[in-house]
Amino acid sequence: MSVIETCHRCGTRYEDEFRVRCGCGEPLWIESEATTFAWDDGGDRSGIWRYESLLPIDRPDGVARAAGGTPLVRSPGLDDVAGGRVFVKDESENPTGAYKDRGSAVAVPHAIAAGDDVIGTVSYGNMAISTAAHATSLDRECIVFVPEDISRVRLELIGQYEPTIIRVSGGYGELYGDALELSERLPISVLVSDAPTRISGYKTALFEICESFAPETPDVIALPASSGGFASGVWLGVRELERAGLIDEPPRLCLVQTAAADPLTRAFEDGATDPTPMSPDETGETIAHSIGNPDPPSGARALAAVRDTGGAVVSVTDDEIRTARRQFAVEGGFCVEPASATTLAGVSRLADRGEVSAGESVVLVPTGTGFKELGTGGTDVTAETVHRTDLPARLESLLP
Repeated sequence: MSVIETCHRCGTRYEDEFRVRCGCGEPLWIESEATTFAWDDGGDRSGIWRYESLLPIDRPDGVARAAGGTPLVRSPGLDDVAGGRVFVKDESENPTGAYKDRGSAVAVPHAIAAGDDVIGTVSYGNMAISTAAHATSLDRECIVFVPEDISRVRLELIGQYEPTIIRVSGGYGELYGDALELSERLPISVLVSDAPTRISGYKTALFEICESFAPETPDVIALPASSGGFASGVWLGVRELERAGLIDEPPRLCLVQTAAADPLTRAFEDGATDPTPMSPDETGETIAHSIGNPDPPSGARALAAVRDTGGAVVSVTDDEIRTARRQFAVEGGFCVEPASATTLAGVSRLADRGEVSAGESVVLVPTGTGFKELGTGGTDVTAETVHRTDLPARLESLLP
């Protein structure tokens, strides 16, 4: 496919496939010009490569081949909580346990094909882990910029792939702009959260969901929202499936934020086109730290996605997140990170407001596994000690 980057807002087109932002300031994406795609075109390909003809690269080697193809699971145990018929798109089944692998599977090989020997990213979570894994699987060096106060656990998770990890003190939130400048000045490709090739990978989650439902379309898709990149990718997928005639009525995109940092929710409720960045004084602490973004770089595009599909943006508290995380585990059997639990909490709130009904199909997208988030569940686990000879009697007392 020809690689043309476009701006969702002003429509400007660029033939520079490595540009990240439009002259108007908005992030760019790569829109496939294919209009004849059909579900059976994927043949026997697996994962995101079922949709290779709609991606800006050919299938590469390395761990990228394992990206995508995550299960869509009907989860009736969550129906009462969510207020609809729940399906869980379990993104923890990706190689590094998060949806970020979809973006890295496209963005990292694309950068390497352009001649970049060093791949970088700005992240202290799933994107850092994913970028490092995909880079090393293609025998490339990776540099990860993390905040100075990163936890030991996260350093260990990132460090297992042996990237160069640089702690950055002061103004970590400003590194997005710094990363774009570094990519222009130095022989390194710093892949930010909404790099156009990342967005191309993210749209495959929407393709998989809609192919599973075909010929029907789900009513609601709920995503955690941080930078707005994943929401952008899902919206891009909606637009391409509409153009190919594979869906008529798009699913309503519902984005969920943590109440500690919810500029998208505030902008949506105010009817604003662009979110207003939150100051440090306005931004709180949250267990859903991976989505605590006070200044989302793709915020305007995420808001456009919600309004175009008739969806909503809602924010939830840490207490609601803890409850939803437990419900995901106890009622659904899923171990999800706090950011992912926001989807269930958010849809529950929308159902209480009458914006989700019992007969509707609701797809929750847990974007990352909870097994990386030990110590954030807020649950005290107790276990009794019973002597081996006393086990029969104790078990008899427990059984119905």
